[in-house]
Amino acid sequence: MTQVQFPFSAVVGHDDLRLALLLNAVHPGVGGVLVRGEKGTAKSTAVRALAALLPALDVVPGCRFGCSPSAPDPGCPDGPHGGGPAETRPARLVELPVGATEDRLVGSLDLERALSHGVRAYQPGLLADAHRGVLYVDEVNLLHDHLVDLLLDAAAMGRAHVERDGVSVSHAARFLLVGTMNPEEGELRPQLLDRFGLAVEVRASREVGTRVEVVRRRMAFEDDPAAFAAGWSAAEAETAARIVAARARVGAVALPDAELRRIAAVCAAFDVDGMRADLVIARAAVAHAAWRGAEAVEEQDVRVAARLALPHRRRRDPFDEPGMDENALDDALRDAAGQDGPGQDDPGNGGSGDGGPGDGGPEDGGPEDGGPEDGGPGDGGPDDGGPDDDGPGGGGPDGGGSPDPARANGTVTRPDRANGPLAPAREGPGSPHASAPAPPATARFRARRLEVPGVGEGAPGRRSRARTDAGRVVRAGAGAPTRAADVHLAATLAAAAPHQRSRGRRGPGLVLRPTDLRRTVREGREGNLVLFAVDASGSMAARTRMSAVSGAVLSLLRDAYQRRDKVGLVTFRAGGAELVLPPTSSVPAAHARMAGMRTGGRTPLAEGLLRAREVLRVERLRDPRRRPLLVLLTDGRATVGVSGDPVADACRAAALLAADGVATVVVDCESGPVRLGLAARIAAAAGGELVGIGELSADRVTGVVHAARAA
Repeated sequence: MTQVQFPFSAVVGHDDLRLALLLNAVHPGVGGVLVRGEKGTAKSTAVRALAALLPALDVVPGCRFGCSPSAPDPGCPDGPHGGGPAETRPARLVELPVGATEDRLVGSLDLERALSHGVRAYQPGLLADAHRGVLYVDEVNLLHDHLVDLLLDAAAMGRAHVERDGVSVSHAARFLLVGTMNPEEGELRPQLLDRFGLAVEVRASREVGTRVEVVRRRMAFEDDPAAFAAGWSAAEAETAARIVAARARVGAVALPDAELRRIAAVCAAFDVDGMRADLVIARAAVAHAAWRGAEAVEEQDVRVAARLALPHRRRRDPFDEPGMDENALDDALRDAAGQDGPGQDDPGNGGSGDGGPGDGGPEDGGPEDGGPEDGGPGDGGPDDGGPDDDGPGGGGPDGGGSPDPARANGTVTRPDRANGPLAPAREGPGSPHASAPAPPATARFRARRLEVPGVGEGAPGRRSRARTDAGRVVRAGAGAPTRAADVHLAATLAAAAPHQRSRGRRGPGLVLRPTDLRRTVREGREGNLVLFAVDASGSMAARTRMSAVSGAVLSLLRDAYQRRDKVGLVTFRAGGAELVLPPTSSVPAAHARMAGMRTGGRTPLAEGLLRAREVLRVERLRDPRRRPLLVLLTDGRATVGVSGDPVADACRAAALLAADGVATVVVDCESGPVRLGLAARIAAAAGGELVGIGELSADRVTGVVHAARAA
């Protein structure tokens, strides 16, 4: 029985999301959609509902790769295709699970036929299934890196190339790539982020009426899905017919040279990298004009396309919030047109131009009516707490939109509540626990790689050595492999060959036994849990020292983002230690918490280490395969103990971490002419590595090595 999907037309709000999906349905060359948003906002519901609106496809009968009868792929593995009647089937929505294997994505060797019959047979994967359809990746930010690489190649070239296990296959793989993600669970690799043509932010509406309507429709659908879908069938049919008409019209839509220059000027004004943004905006503007029923692209089409294509391309740093200033976009459009004031087409109201008929969405005649002037959900505008509330660049110290206090000439200009959950109650100026906002971070740098010793088996990443599903082959191992790609063919054949006569082999095929199978052991890199323990006490509060510490932590955070780590943050100061950020894959969240950190008070170093130990213990139960790396930033000058001597207590706490097998790196933040070397004692007790804060820079370490070699 076919499962009834929630109708696309019945989705409440999320106008930007629906418009972006429709533009890609009209012109697949736009390049796909990335949907960013909080959990429970109907992201997956809207994407799955889109497939029902796409036109049916004519395919070559029996072709596993969905070739079109009018233009079959000349390199199709099932070809060459002769003439004959075409077969019609619905457009496919193929879902790529986060835990999918490489074999499932690109296809694999049919191992049974290869070993038993001596023939090389190829079994297609999900990329072949998605050809001429939709490839949907839920939680795309959690996809394994080696799968992301394969996806990037196929999306860029429109073909999938398989070179493995003696199989050499190439087939067409043109699909509409749609990904959804919750930014709280980690950000997306920049290479894949840029590969999505359009990106939209989705947030639940704060309007009571809208929320009531969402609940009402969802409950009605759950009570009787068939009846609910039937009630929206007319709207669905109208939208589907409009997609077909727009597809037929898109090739005839003219792109005037003036609008093309406007696109180039806007991209140049926002300083986006490469030329992909220009191409995406041009295609999206053509698709929007076709959707409106227009014969040529106009300024309103360019504005809508730029609003959807530029936000995720403006990021210069992993910690920058996606988004853009709508006023800056209007200014760029006016400058491109050589106007001193607003043009004839008012760029407000979501870029709907003159607001006449034909600008409508799938159900109300206005797919872009949920623009920034409407305050509609998911528009990322100022009225709903979007990332642009603080104007261009957000409120962070480096334009990241973090809750860092606004600063003018290095001074805090907002009240203490701007420091968020990190700001404790302010003590009196004479108190030994008096606190102050952390000074701005010094310039960040490219951090050297800190590794966990040994070989692990954790989540794929780029930090420490690990046995992984993808990586270089190091040896053959005993035991049955779990997938075809894990079979070590040479070792398997070598194990089976001596027994062929005794097993009564006749003919070309091998006679195999389960004991003959050998698996491939690969070694790659894993991501770790990097727990930062930051000394925020008074001894660290000297302005230059804490600035250097903040810069070092932010540099290490960027490094953790690039290496696909989970991160956590513990700070200790005044009377105790605080878990500021529980372990998470959202490194930008740690950056935001660091921006609001306060300093001052005594140094409860032992309590900070014990709190870090407890955090790691709990996380080990949740994710036992992910190995931890504790990065302690302190000068070692403990002043608050647990039972007696503060420094001795800190050394005992560090020894407990060593007994737990925790890899520790102690960053010595002590400076000045008089140094006590207490951080070295902590590092020795933890059995960890001691590095100076200046040794964290990969460039500086490289320079020292080069100088030593030259000498």
